[in-house]
Amino acid sequence: MATIVKTDSGTWKALVRKTGWPSASKTFRVKRDAQDWARQIEDQMIRSVYIRRTPSEKMSIKEAFERYEREVSPTKKASTQKREELRVKLLKEKFGQYSLAALTSDIVADYRDQRLATGKSNNTVRLELALLGHLYSTAIKEWHIALPANPVANIRKPSPGAGRNVRLNRTEQQRLLIALQTHSNPMLAWIFQVAIETGMRQGEILNLKIQHVDTERRIVSLFDTKNGMSRTVPLTKLAVEVFKEALENPARPNDCELIFFGEPGRDKKRSPYQFNKVWMDVKKSIGLGNLHFHDLRHEATSRLVEAGLSDQEVASISGHKSMQMLRRYTHLRAEDLVAKLDKIEDIVG
Repeated sequence: MATIVKTDSGTWKALVRKTGWPSASKTFRVKRDAQDWARQIEDQMIRSVYIRRTPSEKMSIKEAFERYEREVSPTKKASTQKREELRVKLLKEKFGQYSLAALTSDIVADYRDQRLATGKSNNTVRLELALLGHLYSTAIKEWHIALPANPVANIRKPSPGAGRNVRLNRTEQQRLLIALQTHSNPMLAWIFQVAIETGMRQGEILNLKIQHVDTERRIVSLFDTKNGMSRTVPLTKLAVEVFKEALENPARPNDCELIFFGEPGRDKKRSPYQFNKVWMDVKKSIGLGNLHFHDLRHEATSRLVEAGLSDQEVASISGHKSMQMLRRYTHLRAEDLVAKLDKIEDIVG
């Protein structure tokens, strides 16, 4: 049964009580609005579809993200947390003043279209939407905040796209290696060579410790990977020689286990070598500004396929969880395939 009362401040408070349901109340400036709301809530209770929205109406998206950063973000890998910092900041600036209940699919879809129109890549926008969607699913499932729906779940997501198809030929590789070797820090060239020889991700390389590399058995043991799965990477002869040089680096302090280490921080501890700025400068100086470090992983996996390894063998080395993703990251050179076709013709002929 609904009760409508006038408050001391001149507003109207609607209070709905029904057996088996929590009491619901809301204040309005106009009595008619209070009556309409009360009838609507009573009807929802009768039809057993009432959702108590007070927490979602009171909590702003900014407050929700702050709770997310306190409770959810720390459970993620450090590298993931760092990547998400800018996305969280952006989403708080855009939607922070909305309550959780006020954000609709139409608003989120407009945001998607605006971001794409400004030139942001499909993948960038997909990741932003995924984070916003996860905030809502966390609020619904874990924080038990009543919401009619996740506004991100019902909109079209930008397609992943075809992915990059940048290959590094041997001449470019040699030019880049020579340029990197002229830098005062030899770790820059070593990191490049390890990437192109093993297909390991940048984070996997930078977090390598001495005990992870076995040059006698020619393997690297990875425990901290992007997909959370440990794997063992076999090493080419060149990769072994590079690692031997890196392991014998006379500049490494005795108490540092990292193979590729940076300068001490304020806490006197050494973090992995942050080489991105130098890397950017060097590759631009020789006309390879469009080359991304992650392209080296693509190049390495493509070369493994071209060398005749099976998809399963390449996946075990690269750490790709699905054959679909592996193929998306692998780009074969047509001229190399032509050479293989010639070999087939020679055998048949």
